[in-house]
Amino acid sequence: MDIPETGLKQKRVVIVGAGFAGLTLARKLSGKYFQVVLVDRNNYHQFQPLLYQVATGGLEPSSISFPLRKVFQDQKHIFIRVAEVKNVNSECNEIKTSIGAIPYDYLILANGAESNFFGNENLHHHGYSMKSVSEALLIRNTLLQNYEHALVTDDEEERLALLNIVIVGGGPTGVELAGAIAEMKNKLLPKDYPELNFSTMKIYLLEAAPGLINSMSSTSAVLVKVYLEKLGVEVLTGTAVSDYDGKTVFLSNQSTLKTRCLIWAAGVKGAVMEGIPDEAILAGRRIKVDSHNRIAGTKNMFALGDIACMISDHQPKGHPQVAPVAMQQAELLAANLKRLVTGHEMKNFTYRDKGSMATVGRNLAVAETGGIKFRGLTAWLIWMLVHLLSVIGLKNRLLILINWIWQYITYDQSLRLIIRPTEKRKPMALPDVTPMVISIKSSLTVNKANQENGWECLNGI
Repeated sequence: MDIPETGLKQKRVVIVGAGFAGLTLARKLSGKYFQVVLVDRNNYHQFQPLLYQVATGGLEPSSISFPLRKVFQDQKHIFIRVAEVKNVNSECNEIKTSIGAIPYDYLILANGAESNFFGNENLHHHGYSMKSVSEALLIRNTLLQNYEHALVTDDEEERLALLNIVIVGGGPTGVELAGAIAEMKNKLLPKDYPELNFSTMKIYLLEAAPGLINSMSSTSAVLVKVYLEKLGVEVLTGTAVSDYDGKTVFLSNQSTLKTRCLIWAAGVKGAVMEGIPDEAILAGRRIKVDSHNRIAGTKNMFALGDIACMISDHQPKGHPQVAPVAMQQAELLAANLKRLVTGHEMKNFTYRDKGSMATVGRNLAVAETGGIKFRGLTAWLIWMLVHLLSVIGLKNRLLILINWIWQYITYDQSLRLIIRPTEKRKPMALPDVTPMVISIKSSLTVNKANQENGWECLNGI
C-alpha cells in the first residue's frame, strides 16, 4: 500500500466503514497517538435516516451525502481509501482489499448491516431494499417508471399492479416510507398523471409482529397506525410475506397482493466478512463484543454500531441498531484506544438512550424522550430539528431545509426525475479485413500481369 509509515508514537487504526460509527471514531482519534486509515466502498458518508426522502423525490442524493475527503481535508493523520474489503487476516494483522493488503495495529469494523431476506431468494431478486443512496435512487426510478408504464398499458390488472406499493416492515423506515408515498398519492401524483385514477392505488404496510415500531411505546405505535390509515395506507400487522415473484406477493395468511414494487424494510443482518472468529458470529450475523466493543476471541479487533452485539443483563439481545448507539460506542472507543496506548484502564460502555421518534407525514409524527411523549406537529418539528442538526455540512443542511420549506408551502416535490445510469458503450468491432487483404493482393497480381502486357499500372494500387 502507498500509505506512509506511522510515526514513532503512532499506532495504525484501520476503520472499515464510513457510517455513523466509523466517521465519529475517525474524527475523535488524535493524530498524536494514531494514524487512521478509513476504508469504505464509497467516497462519501450517507445520512441513512433520510434515504426514504431520496426514494420519494423529496431530496437530492447529494444533500444527504458528504465527501469523506472534504470532512478530513485538514487532518493529515487520516487517509481515505475507496475499496472493497475481502477478508481479515488476524494472524498477519492485515485486511485484504480490492486494492491490496492494509496492515493494522488496531482494526475496527464499522461496516454496518445489510438487508436480511431470511434466505428467500425470490424476495432478494424481485424486491427492493433501501440501505444506500443508489438503492434509494433505484426505488425512485422504479416508482416513477411504473406510473409511466401504467399510462400506456391496456391491461387493467397490470395497471393496478403498477400503481400498488407493498412495503414490508413496520419499523421507522417502513412507516416513514409508507407515509411519504401516501402523501405523494394524495397531493402530487394526480397532478402529474391526470389520466390515471389514483383512487384505485393501494399502499400496503406489512408487519409480522402484532404492532408497529416495537422500539416505542404501545401508545405511540397505535398512534402511528392511526396516522398511516388517515393518509390511506392499509396497515396489516401480524402478517408476514412468504414469497414474491415480481408480480404477486404471497402472504402467510394464504392471501395475495398484486404489485410491481415490493420494498423490503423488514430486517437487517451484519455484513460480516471472512476472517472473523466463528465463536464471535451470532444470530443475525452480528459480531459478539465485550463491554469495550472488543470482538470476542481477539485482542486488537473491535466492532461498532449495527454489526456489533454487546450482550448484557440490560440488553440480552444487544443494543438497538440505531445511529445513537453507533456514535456513542465510537466516542467511547476513541477514548479507550487512547487509554490503551497510554497504559490506562479502558472504560465500559453504557448506552444513554435519548429517546426515539418517527414521522409519518406532514404534521404527523411521534417522539419519546425521558418518559415524555410528543405527538403531531410538536413531534414533527422535533424530528425535523434533530435530523437537520445531524446532517454533515452547513450547505447540506440549508439545502434540506429549503426543500422542506418548499414542500410544506407548495405540497410539491420537484425531484421527480427518472435518472438511469448510462452503460458504457462497447468498443465498435473492427471490420473483418481479410477480404480487403485478399482484394488488394488480387489487384496487385492483376496489375503485375498488366504491366507485363504493357499496360500502365494505376498509382496507389
